[in-house]
Amino acid sequence: MLKGIPPVLSPELLKVLCEMGHGDVLVIADGNFPAESVGKDGNVIRMDGHSVPDILEAVLSVFPLDRYVEQPVHLMKVVEGDQTEVPIWEDYKRIMKQKEGLGEEATGYLERFDFYQEAKKAYAVIATGEQALYANIMLQKGVVK
Repeated sequence: MLKGIPPVLSPELLKVLCEMGHGDVLVIADGNFPAESVGKDGNVIRMDGHSVPDILEAVLSVFPLDRYVEQPVHLMKVVEGDQTEVPIWEDYKRIMKQKEGLGEEATGYLERFDFYQEAKKAYAVIATGEQALYANIMLQKGVVK
């Protein structure tokens, strides 16, 4: 055990976060996301018993977001015609403000299949048991100053 490390961050996840460099991408995926097929060329870390907000908050306690790009965070757009509300995004905004001091302008939105294509390039995908729809979030790593 280590002091100051959120307990949700497993040794496997900490190793992957440490390996990542500036510009590398991490996806925290909901339970419906095709994590194993999208992440087959990278690292897939199973965290099925955890929610995306809990993991996001823990990750951002040790993981800097990229300040050299306009939008170091991307969410999956709601599919056109789908009436799904996405209240979990408000949790993400609160966490990003608290942990990184970033506002809404730091978040971009990608169409579903564009999100999948970008996620295939990610260094790692965290597969969660999150049941909220459109709860996938993509983070671009920055530098520690």
